[in-house]
Amino acid sequence: MVQIRGGVTAAKGFTASGVHVGIRKNKDKKDLALVLSEKPCSAAAVYTTNQVKGQPLVVTSEHLADGKAQAIIVNSGNANTCTGEQGVAAARRMAALVAEKLPVKASDVVVASTGVIGQQLDVSVIEAGMDQLVAGLSKTGNIDAREAIMTTDTVKKEVTIQIEVGDTPVIIGAMAKGSGMIHPNMATMLGFITTDCAISSAMLQKALSAVVKKTFNRVSVDGDTSTNDMVVILANGMAGNAMIDAEGPEYRDFYEGLAWLSTQLARMIARDGEGATKLIECTVEGASDEEKAEQLAKGVICSSLVKTAIFGADANWGRILCALGYTRKDFDPNKVDVAFESASGYIEVCKAGVPLPFNEEKAKKILSYQEVTIYVSLNEGEAQATCWGCDLTYEYVRINGDYRT
Repeated sequence: MVQIRGGVTAAKGFTASGVHVGIRKNKDKKDLALVLSEKPCSAAAVYTTNQVKGQPLVVTSEHLADGKAQAIIVNSGNANTCTGEQGVAAARRMAALVAEKLPVKASDVVVASTGVIGQQLDVSVIEAGMDQLVAGLSKTGNIDAREAIMTTDTVKKEVTIQIEVGDTPVIIGAMAKGSGMIHPNMATMLGFITTDCAISSAMLQKALSAVVKKTFNRVSVDGDTSTNDMVVILANGMAGNAMIDAEGPEYRDFYEGLAWLSTQLARMIARDGEGATKLIECTVEGASDEEKAEQLAKGVICSSLVKTAIFGADANWGRILCALGYTRKDFDPNKVDVAFESASGYIEVCKAGVPLPFNEEKAKKILSYQEVTIYVSLNEGEAQATCWGCDLTYEYVRINGDYRT
């Protein structure tokens, strides 16, 4: 596995673009992106579990029912959610606009939106900007596309790798957005993944669904599950590897690459949480099973009191045990060990559920770094899981206090 550059356009046959069309008031902010495959693709997606779903998800799920797609169109600045049939019509029109400008069927277009909920989307500005959007399609268009999908994100989120599937080089590239309204219930983000691997739609869905559970579903920023979350992957087969249509060594090669890439994106999203100053990684080990470890790790990263303690570089580990205790009751708190680690060092603060003497200044220095790991050992088994979150700061309240206005 080699990390390379290029994002969603790195794989053979993919181009992208991003422009400002006027959905967002700030003319310096791009707000419309397009990703195109030279050939039709196997496709798979995972969607939010929120009962209130964005209208684009309705259209995209219909279009991907046959496991095929060739293009993705995404707007930022307006979620097109809670907009009724007018919103569904707007999403369909976005797909139709792509089909009018390119040799792609409307039913093979993935549609996604992100931004303010409860406002009708003005498709006329998208229509007026389509010529510019299509004209901008290129192999370097990933740079504009990754910017156009951002809302409150402060950094662009892009990962690209080259792997070997059997003996064939295969590229997987991705871009994502996500900063607020992030909580583990599917993906709580928008993620777009492209690959030139030859893989069936069924195996692509199998791989994506499994990967999401162990990566994007283990991220939380603020406990709010978005209405528009989706992760979509397109595979056009242009790498020339033997078609993956069943489990085996080649499927495992692809799965491992996809899992690594998705883990990096998940960490980026947590690190870029609205107002965040630190990435919090929590690993629960020594559990009786992985599900238990995952739920307890989520409980820790979702705790507002843990998040604020990390913000203040306060080694208040009692808040961690508190979060474990209300998340699940089927463990022995008298066996739990807790430790903190960062680039500054490692320190144990709790052993068998009781305090250890530790140097407060050293602990504060460790917790002052931008990436902090919390280790929790249950000492009851061999399973473990890692989840990712961020600290909770004054800035989070400021950003969301006037998000719409």
